[in-house]
Amino acid sequence: MVWISGGRFTMGSESPHAQPAEWPPHEVEVDGFFMDIHAVTNREFARFARATGYVTVAERTPDVRSLLEQMPVGTAAPPPEMLAPGSLVFTPTDSAVDLRDWSQWWRWVPGASWRHPEGPGTSIEGREDHPVVHVAWDDAVAYAEWAGKRLPTEAEWEFAARGGLVGAEHAWGSDPHDAAHPKARIYEGAFPTHRASTGRVGAFPPNGYGLFDMAGNVWQWTQDWFSEAQYRADRDRGVVRNPAGPAQAINRQQLKTLRGGSYLCNDAYCRGYRVSARSPNARDSGASHIGFRTVMTVEQWRATRASP
Repeated sequence: MVWISGGRFTMGSESPHAQPAEWPPHEVEVDGFFMDIHAVTNREFARFARATGYVTVAERTPDVRSLLEQMPVGTAAPPPEMLAPGSLVFTPTDSAVDLRDWSQWWRWVPGASWRHPEGPGTSIEGREDHPVVHVAWDDAVAYAEWAGKRLPTEAEWEFAARGGLVGAEHAWGSDPHDAAHPKARIYEGAFPTHRASTGRVGAFPPNGYGLFDMAGNVWQWTQDWFSEAQYRADRDRGVVRNPAGPAQAINRQQLKTLRGGSYLCNDAYCRGYRVSARSPNARDSGASHIGFRTVMTVEQWRATRASP
């Protein structure tokens, strides 16, 4: 981990590439915190699973009642073949497709999990230093608590991603992504017509705070419930110190906020690798491009140091 001393910054963006959920920019202060220099890896998550016997959401048989509670009233129960442990796996298409229809390149794969990233027959052997994927929000929280840490708030994550740069759109600065000299693992070529996957953490230069992969590779869970209206509410409060998002979920889907983009982002489809980009995701749903990193407060650090 590295120490990030905190401070004031402008959260959000008015960039031409910004989405409505990134508006309006507003002043925020965050206290200092420690942050993992890279996303939690398969090697690290395996150590946690061995020590605790933890079973991730993707490895559990889905509960029909829990699923339907998140759906609109009257939604039919899913077919029996869907009620098996599994997760969403990126599957390239044979040709160009409507990029508004994500179901064209996502496939529910029974047996897919952090241990089997593309489903049965695949493994993390040789990928020990890749980010762990197929982790739901609750899985990330369980790991963080075991490690004496927690997930970052959105404000902490964005402050850290900016690396001390003011007004820059990317973790590396204001220059656009350059495929000839890439600074992040994102999708190259025509999306979604060829295979892509995670890469080794730390393969690209760190940002100004010494943090790797604050853009691309995997989306990263944060503490905050997702709300498109939260930034307007925070702006109206003046300079907000340590904002933590809505107090509770604002809809039945139990959406948490992802940050950082992934290996599936590119300029034609998804600019989620920008420092201000936000994406909602159901807390009980992982996928082959979702991981996380953790932070630690000074109090947590002291408690860990004092623990035998």
